[in-house]
Amino acid sequence: MSAPDIPSRAPAAAVLPERGPDPVRITLSVNGTDHTCEIEPRVSLLDALRERLAMTGAKKGCDQGTCGACTVWVDGRRVLACLTLAIACEGREVTTVEGLADGDELHPMQSAFIEQDAFQCGYCTPGQIMSAVALLDEGHASDDAEIGEWMSGNICRCAAYPHIRAAIRAVRDEA
Repeated sequence: MSAPDIPSRAPAAAVLPERGPDPVRITLSVNGTDHTCEIEPRVSLLDALRERLAMTGAKKGCDQGTCGACTVWVDGRRVLACLTLAIACEGREVTTVEGLADGDELHPMQSAFIEQDAFQCGYCTPGQIMSAVALLDEGHASDDAEIGEWMSGNICRCAAYPHIRAAIRAVRDEA
């Protein structure tokens, strides 16, 4: 039995020139600023951010897409940077936790994490914050069960989950 033939709803993609296997020059738009670097086409977005652009907010936890410590946004959608190729993000807007604050003023979710003591070791905090802001924007915060479900891709080994949910509720209730 084969899969049914379902026509794609995506627009037809332009044929892209082959790039690699040697390093290639790419330009990534990160937090509203263009950054050009040379990478091998197999480099993950996480490694490009941390090792080439010195943006260390997103963390390398599992490097397998199971912990959520590397969560960033690409064109406003949550992605696991360890599973996303950097070269695939050319022409897209990447937002990291460093891009949430407005100058010296923290994003309301960043402030709520501090006020609610929603971290212990802090390693997962950037990914947790990125997912928390996104879940509010997506409208998935009606109660603790829904918050827990939509944050389930972000693991906190210190078990700060009650405080993380409290921070999310605080921002939700302020809106």
